[in-house]
Amino acid sequence: MPMKTTKQLALGRVTSGYRYEAEHPAALRHIVDVEWKRTDLPRSAVKQDLLYTLGSVLTIFAPSKNNAVERLEHLLQNGTDPGAVTAMPKAAGFNGGESDDDSAVDSPEFSADFEQAATDQILTRIGEDFAGHDLATLVTAILEAEGYKCVQAPPGPDGGIDITAGRGPLGLDSPTVLVQVKSGSQVGSPVVSQLQGVMATHGADQGLLVAWGGLTKQARDSIRHQSLRVRIWEAGDVVEAVLRNYDRISADVQALLPLKRVWMLSDVGA
Repeated sequence: MPMKTTKQLALGRVTSGYRYEAEHPAALRHIVDVEWKRTDLPRSAVKQDLLYTLGSVLTIFAPSKNNAVERLEHLLQNGTDPGAVTAMPKAAGFNGGESDDDSAVDSPEFSADFEQAATDQILTRIGEDFAGHDLATLVTAILEAEGYKCVQAPPGPDGGIDITAGRGPLGLDSPTVLVQVKSGSQVGSPVVSQLQGVMATHGADQGLLVAWGGLTKQARDSIRHQSLRVRIWEAGDVVEAVLRNYDRISADVQALLPLKRVWMLSDVGA
């Protein structure tokens, strides 16, 4: 289930069959009990084809393409998507027979949210082409497009500072920002503590932690009371920052991440 509040995914197991509860409000009468196993899976952990499947217009369906079930099990247990390995046979229909349609719910054109599908595609491209130190290069380009002067640390040990950013001609005017970029798995509370420490040591006004793989619950708890000094950019936030500044991002980065704007009719009021 996609989490609208955090832009993450929740995975669980159904523990009961369907039942109808007439005494509940109209929108809450159709019940299936679920035991949620994890509610903090970042979308960046899921490969693009499986994100398309999870974006199906159907609320309940049986995914069949590209080892979807096995990959969801792996995501539940390990937090990573191994990707499609071998072609899977056609899934049986709900009536127990063989389905004649091998693309009914797994095709991207059946996504209920085209905007989210496009965002997921960009997210996947960034995850593949801007891994490791290259993600810091992308974040530097974003901050420069927003008017900061940036100094990016070279690859290798960086003392907890990947990017130093500030306003003014020399990048020394407030607000000064120290940025730490993590392109791997979920970030834990020690990374948050490290960023807070280097901010104090260097006298920075603000901190930015780019956590492409998301944060653990402990990390979120440790940063909750630092909202006026520290910002978190997860994968979706990086994509939003790219889209917000794309016209001003350097041509070199645009060449590595070619995007085009598409206008479509809104269904508001339809």
